[in-house]
Amino acid sequence: MQTANAHTPRSMILFPTRTDWDTARRDAALATTGHEDMHAGELEASVLLVTYPDAVRTGGPEQDHVADDRRLLLSHGMTAYTDSGVIGRPSAATAQKGHAVLDSLTTSFRHHFQAVAAPGDQDQ
Repeated sequence: MQTANAHTPRSMILFPTRTDWDTARRDAALATTGHEDMHAGELEASVLLVTYPDAVRTGGPEQDHVADDRRLLLSHGMTAYTDSGVIGRPSAATAQKGHAVLDSLTTSFRHHFQAVAAPGDQDQ
């Protein structure tokens, strides 16, 4: 990424950034943070409720899995912290939150795109 942009400035976008995700979480009023909601939790389940609702298991808090201390995640992998693959709170997901996340990411992407667009092309 950095090499490509060094060779040809403003040629690539790495998106979404952590800031974009944090902004989307705030805009959608998610109850969880990015750390507590690492995989298959509130954010991902909310987006899936909009895009692929049949892929989301219905259920309550029994599907939630908290694993906040994951300091050896990169050494041990996710299976050391969860049997189901969930690290987060999918029970907090809603389609309304999913729409808000996607709307926020769309707005954020527009800003990234405008930053790399050629002068005069920013309105396209």
